[in-house]
Amino acid sequence: MRHNSTVSKCIVKATAILKAGMSNLEDYTMDRTHRYISSLFLTAALAVPVAIMAAPGPQNASVQVRVYDRDHKDYHNWDDHENQSWGLYLSNNHKKPHEFAKANKKEQSQYWNWRHDHPDDKR
Repeated sequence: MRHNSTVSKCIVKATAILKAGMSNLEDYTMDRTHRYISSLFLTAALAVPVAIMAAPGPQNASVQVRVYDRDHKDYHNWDDHENQSWGLYLSNNHKKPHEFAKANKKEQSQYWNWRHDHPDDKR
């Protein structure tokens, strides 16, 4: 394609500059894409170990009962060991055997005070 006017030379020059600019634009776009994908991989590489560590472990099939201690503002897991401690508390204080859930609030509070004064060495 050949043009006789002087304007076409300018257009050709403008096209040449535009193509050079397009090449830089393509490089810029590819560089940004590369950086974006690299940052995604880096984020994934850092997040996966944290997610694996935060995953909950297998649970026992048993039901877990938690009891709130109002005076000490903490929770206690009620299990067989705690049930034995309740029985020990009742026998030490010369009380009739009964379930913790059937005890009144005052007796439960007294038990938790006794329990905090007699912690388990095993736990």
